[in-house]
Amino acid sequence: MTTELVGGADALAGVRFLRSFDGRSAPDDLLADIAAGRASGATLFRARNVDTPGQVRALCAELQAARPAGDPPLVIGFDQEGGQLQMVGDGATAWPGNLALGAAASVDLARRCGRAIGAEVAAMGGTLVYAPVCDVLARSSATPLGTRPFGDDPLRVGPLAAAVTAGLQEAGVAATLKHFPGHGAATSDSHHGLPVIEHDRARLERDELPPFRVAIAAGALAVLPGHLAVPALTGGAPIPATFARPILVDLLRGELGFDGVTVSDALDMRGAAHDGGLGGVVGAAANAGMDLLLLNHPAETERAAHRALAAAIAAGELDGDALLAARDRILALRRHLAEVMQPRLDVVGCEEHRRLAREIADASVTLLRDPGRALPLAPGSGRVAVVCPEPADLTPAETSSYLRIGLGDALRARGLDVAEFTTALDPAPAQVDALVGALAGYDVVVAGTFDAVSFAGQAALVSALVSALVERKRVVAVALRSPYDLALYPDGVAAAATYGIQAPQIEALADALTGRIPFAGRLPVVLPAPGEMEKPR
Repeated sequence: MTTELVGGADALAGVRFLRSFDGRSAPDDLLADIAAGRASGATLFRARNVDTPGQVRALCAELQAARPAGDPPLVIGFDQEGGQLQMVGDGATAWPGNLALGAAASVDLARRCGRAIGAEVAAMGGTLVYAPVCDVLARSSATPLGTRPFGDDPLRVGPLAAAVTAGLQEAGVAATLKHFPGHGAATSDSHHGLPVIEHDRARLERDELPPFRVAIAAGALAVLPGHLAVPALTGGAPIPATFARPILVDLLRGELGFDGVTVSDALDMRGAAHDGGLGGVVGAAANAGMDLLLLNHPAETERAAHRALAAAIAAGELDGDALLAARDRILALRRHLAEVMQPRLDVVGCEEHRRLAREIADASVTLLRDPGRALPLAPGSGRVAVVCPEPADLTPAETSSYLRIGLGDALRARGLDVAEFTTALDPAPAQVDALVGALAGYDVVVAGTFDAVSFAGQAALVSALVSALVERKRVVAVALRSPYDLALYPDGVAAAATYGIQAPQIEALADALTGRIPFAGRLPVVLPAPGEMEKPR
């Protein structure tokens, strides 16, 4: 350890942190830490920091104004993926998610979507977007990942991820590929524990790594490794990628040639648990090759983490050359961000972007089958019942609970006589029986499922409706979140998928159900054969 590094331990630690906080304006202690060089930026969260686009822009300006004179812009990050994870609030465009882009199968739409999302984030003051998700979806990750991946085919996921990456960065924000080296094969959620990916190296090369290779080649400025273990890459030991030099350095930088900034996933997640607490987490992650450390903790805990990392640096516990290389990568990213002119705020939620969101939704809504010719629905179809679960956040990386499924209103606006029924997320048998009885008087039943893979009561309701009503009624089942729900529907029912419940997707569904637009999407996953769907975990 050189004298230069010992003297700069505080700054060398500070440049590694992305901070968090509560409030719609920045607290004084955080502004003081930024002014002292003890942070490279912050991550803003919808529940903690976001009200309106104007408020967010003012907050970001407040953070930027606190940095030392001459310092490059801070990294201000948002989880603005579109679909089920939209962190910038209601004033922004309601984007269909990646799985909808996968169903639309258009690289052009993906690039335009990325550019529009990037422009809205930049207008509000953000400089980095934690997107796109490069994970390859599998049945085992249907609930943890939901609609966040583009699909289950790595050869199709890669070009779409690369297109979103290019679009985001054309708008001036840094794109962040996640969750390296691939979360799709996980059977659990890294928010709650450490997923272990049991694939051998050949299967990783075939199934998990191709999208990252393609998106890195597209020029991604950042990569976010997941809190997941891949023993095939770490000598058989289940070491989280967050702390695994063979993954962060040997594979990502050495083999894949990535020379940008690595950003950790949030370090409060249980997949990043470490015996040494947060101080041990930040030291182990930095020592393994993680550049930016994403915090989501109380203020004093975050300051203590800085002190712990600075002490480890001063004590010579981290490699000096690696410390300087990480600092230089982070500062290079921040200097790159200085080259971008901030868009006007009125780009947020603008008409052009709303039209694009609807174009994606129209191109993605999918009809799997309609054996009884239940569709299209028309004003003369009789009384229509729409029954859907209450939207919920099935993982911490989700904002579905902010939404309302407005399918009844949308069909009513198209001239249908509609009544709406809301179910529990997992209706019990007695509730299913009661709903079937209540719906017997309707001529058409449109039943939406939100995640029938993990909440069996949703699938049971669809099956009961078909058994009780299909001989006399028309029943249409719609997978509103995971397309794997389709594998649980009875064969005789009309079955469609939207890949999300954002307003443009519900409007597109209503138009498709009433024959105003075709069902233009194609399934972005291969459904299992009947009886092969994995049971909920």
